[in-house]
Amino acid sequence: MKAIVVDQFGPIEHMSYRDVNIPAFGPKQLLIKVVITSINFADIKARHGGKGASTPYIPGLEAAGIVAQAGEEVSGFTVGQRVLAFPQQGTYAEYAVADEALTFTLPEAVTFEMAAASGIVGFLSWKLLADVACMKKGENVLIYAAAGGVGGASIQIAKSLGAASVIGIVGDDSKQIAAEDAGADHVLVYRGEDFSAQVKEWTQGRGADIILDSVGGELTTLSMGCLARFGRLVAFGNSSGQYGQISTAELHASCRSVLGFSLGTTRKEQPETLRDTAHHVFRLLQNGQLQVQISQKLPLADAALGHQLVESRQSTGKLLLQVSGC
Repeated sequence: MKAIVVDQFGPIEHMSYRDVNIPAFGPKQLLIKVVITSINFADIKARHGGKGASTPYIPGLEAAGIVAQAGEEVSGFTVGQRVLAFPQQGTYAEYAVADEALTFTLPEAVTFEMAAASGIVGFLSWKLLADVACMKKGENVLIYAAAGGVGGASIQIAKSLGAASVIGIVGDDSKQIAAEDAGADHVLVYRGEDFSAQVKEWTQGRGADIILDSVGGELTTLSMGCLARFGRLVAFGNSSGQYGQISTAELHASCRSVLGFSLGTTRKEQPETLRDTAHHVFRLLQNGQLQVQISQKLPLADAALGHQLVESRQSTGKLLLQVSGC
């Protein structure tokens, strides 16, 4: 089969498109013919050695495709079913292997493109807001990197859960429109300044009840200036390359909380919790409340170009890789 292989950590020059063996699968696993996969920022971090992988390896976290073969102990799937899956060994390939627990049947109304674009970002956004932050109707939500795939999905899911207002923070003027198109009520272009006064003005002095922080560094520190009493800051990434520093003195009397979440850890240690998540994400896709922006769809052979676009921050929404026809 054809696949993208990362031979060394570092630049995209170490990515190659070549023939590899079709992976073997176990009794509780599925062999999936990949139709479409996507590029996530975690793929970029992995390519630079930041996700614990060892080279050579096949990148990719999610696959929309068709069940090609099923292990002898698999009971919930049959050959030919359309599925979304989170394989462990990479999805930039014509075939991938996924555990039955991390494979989800696609409703007929959900296309392969919708599934591949919304798998990681949709599941992650739902978990962050509904399960980790325990969002309530009428709360204000602040989202960093609001023009990206997770940012756009989080804006829409926050709206579906009844947010009073959703504020998006972006790092470039060119990305403001993407956050607005996703449904953000207010968008601020961050240029290194303290934005707490603006957030409080937009929330009638209350501040943000929930802050979704995928950036880390100084933004995490600035978050405490606009996090409301009883508010929840959810840290789920550090795309800045640094983690922010918070004093517990900022939490005690204000009853504020700092929470952490990793979808990767959840997939590994609590995969059963994602079955309910899939139900909600597919429901939102079917009723139109979640529409993940697709910036481009490239052939699998051009995965290095896709990485370049995502890493340089030139893309908004999700970038897909077409692996095979359906």
